[in-house]
Amino acid sequence: MDYESNSWIWEGVYYYPHLFGGLMLTAALLGLSTSYFAGVGVPSLPFFWSDFGIFYNKKCEKKRIRVYMDGCFDLMHYGHANALRQAKALGDELVVGLVSDEEIIANKGPPVLSMVERLALVSGLKWVDEVISNAPYEITEQFMNSLFNEHKIDYIIHGDDPCLLPDGTDAYALAKKAGRYKQIKRTEGVSSTDIVGRILSSVSDTKVHQDCNSTSLHGEPQKESESKVAHISQFLPTSRRIVQFSNGKGPAPNARIVYIDGAFDLFHAGHVEILKIARQLGDFLLVGIHTDQTVSEHRGNQYPIMHLHERSLSVLACRYVDEVIIGAPWEVTNDMITTFNISLVVHGTVAENSLLTAESDPYKVPKSMGIFRLLESPKDITTTSVAQRIVANHDAYTKRNAKKAASEKKYYVEKKYVSGD
Repeated sequence: MDYESNSWIWEGVYYYPHLFGGLMLTAALLGLSTSYFAGVGVPSLPFFWSDFGIFYNKKCEKKRIRVYMDGCFDLMHYGHANALRQAKALGDELVVGLVSDEEIIANKGPPVLSMVERLALVSGLKWVDEVISNAPYEITEQFMNSLFNEHKIDYIIHGDDPCLLPDGTDAYALAKKAGRYKQIKRTEGVSSTDIVGRILSSVSDTKVHQDCNSTSLHGEPQKESESKVAHISQFLPTSRRIVQFSNGKGPAPNARIVYIDGAFDLFHAGHVEILKIARQLGDFLLVGIHTDQTVSEHRGNQYPIMHLHERSLSVLACRYVDEVIIGAPWEVTNDMITTFNISLVVHGTVAENSLLTAESDPYKVPKSMGIFRLLESPKDITTTSVAQRIVANHDAYTKRNAKKAASEKKYYVEKKYVSGD
């Protein structure tokens, strides 16, 4: 047929495109011959659907749930890390609000770590996607609307322990009223208040030990174990918690494995930065955590502040760490290098154990093998310097701890079982 003889079809397509489109689609679906349409070709289905947007095979993108959790995160510990891990499990993206120094002073007392240091710690956690600096302590209506509208937050998260404002009201009352609040389980056995207490107690024990020449207040010789009684951790480690913090992946067959070791006591910004640099030198970062006994032998009986499993969890929570050795030996041996297929051993320039002799050098073997590198530490912060900040403000922290200790005692007396992990 020529064009004139089937012009009615083309006119129909022009004036009634939806009708003729439907007829052509029906014909294609039923497998009918297109000869009836006088040689008007029916496009193949994939192109037809794509061009006209009919039955186009496009995956519907699932909305990503964004959750928000705020805090001071002062003296960052594994309890903070576990809280953020639980919060991340309630959504797809975790946004963390970091309370400003001014807000902390007004509501809780002076912070130990600065905003910059706290930001490095929070940003270094493997579960954190975004950080909002200088967040308010109280979730006001204005800030809550900002979270929902500007930051696209779906839910606000907090632990089962109460967070009260100075006037005694709930800091998360508005979020609960809006129906956008979710609760997680508090990690037992640790808090910033508890850690400050351990440091103050440790300093007190050391002072008594020095002033009384190793005698107790009762005039009797003080045993080494007695000096640590006042700040024994109540944390009960489980294999499940370690699995939750672990990446669960080993190195690839030809991976360049970098090893760094230390106490990593009172995990701080200096630790995060040196681990970040170490990770950039290879494909897999293995971190050795020294035993409590080893730390005490090299740093003094008042250390470590945090025990082995607490320190291990803090390191595992860092996004730059792939694996840890819980209770690593002081000396890096040839057997250890072979066992873990270590390519490079590194150590920072800023460390508690800076006075190492040739005889006591734990890196003698990797140095002889030419696989040791000394890294320039980006920060001069140490566990001791953090503890000294608390000692320097002894009265302020003692007063703050007395108030917090009372509220924590009340929490434990009234607490009920909360499901979750």
